[in-house]
Amino acid sequence: MTKSELVALLTSHQSTLSQQDVDDAVKILLQQMSDALAAGQRIEIRGFGSFSLHARPPRLARNPRTGAPVAIPARHSPHFKPGKELRQRVNAMLVT
Repeated sequence: MTKSELVALLTSHQSTLSQQDVDDAVKILLQQMSDALAAGQRIEIRGFGSFSLHARPPRLARNPRTGAPVAIPARHSPHFKPGKELRQRVNAMLVT
């Protein structure tokens, strides 16, 4: 599902809100989530899952073309862990 599909779905369920209002709300929600992760915070949405950052330590890799060593700096990557309810719903849908 893309963001525009989500906006269209939410608009069809909410007759009192315009598509522009729903689009703005989705943009604000995603921006706030991005800002929280960028600040190193954890996001937890009960029944859905949690977003956190995983630290990756610096390491030494190699250039596959030349074989020369390349230093890769430490970094953080976003990680999503689905909640129990979401896992159960997905597994129930896949079984049937």
